Amino acid sequence: MWYRGVVSRKKADIAADAWRAMVDLLQSRKDTFLEIASSLGITPGHVHALLSIDAAHGQPMGTLATAWKCDASNVTFLVDRLEQKGFVERRPSLGDRRVRTVVLTESGRSAQEAIRARLYEPPASLLDLSVAELELLADALHRVLEGRVPKPATTT
Repeated sequence: MWYRGVVSRKKADIAADAWRAMVDLLQSRKDTFLEIASSLGITPGHVHALLSIDAAHGQPMGTLATAWKCDASNVTFLVDRLEQKGFVERRPSLGDRRVRTVVLTESGRSAQEAIRARLYEPPASLLDLSVAELELLADALHRVLEGRVPKPATTT
């Protein structure tokens, strides 16, 4: 619920309301994510994994397990499927041949670009905002993402 103009709202309540709206907006777009995964013949979990692999550098399987906050066997499962689809390949690490490095293939880089292009398409309702509103929203979200929000002297 949007409470524009109510003076007595606390900052934490407004922040919670804004966060709920962002989460709801993302949830309203989950069908797009599912459509993308389906079009590639992979699961949403595989899409997340594919998006997190550095396109410029290979990453050891252990590093991926840490980044994905999962067990090494789960990384193996995810990488197996991505490899079957031709999106990644495993290579021995130059420093330690016992370590396998996951590298995106050309197909994997193309898939990453296509996924991001679809995910970054703004919903039509966002385009209903004015340019000034969009600039304020984009600036505020970038500052939050980058941790550049200045801390106020006192909060209410």
